[in-house]
Amino acid sequence: MTARAVVPFLAARRTFTETTPMAMQASEIEAYIRKAIPDAVVRIEDLAGDGDHYACTVISEAFRGLSRVKQHKLVYNSLEGHMGGTLHALALQTAAP
Repeated sequence: MTARAVVPFLAARRTFTETTPMAMQASEIEAYIRKAIPDAVVRIEDLAGDGDHYACTVISEAFRGLSRVKQHKLVYNSLEGHMGGTLHALALQTAAP
């Protein structure tokens, strides 16, 4: 392997530095969801104890009559782009009361 072939590989590797976003706290996730869906009952569990992998249950009247996909989109949109960045994994369950 030549030096040229190695450089793109190294450039693509993810390293953890001071510029890597920190994980979100459960309270931050809940605040984003409740800001967008005020009547939501939100239950969050840290699955791995690392602040990076959560299970979240959201119950709201806003979900009534919506498909599961649309319910999940409402929640993901409420996170304002943090999903996949500062929030790595979210196992989501939604329901109307």
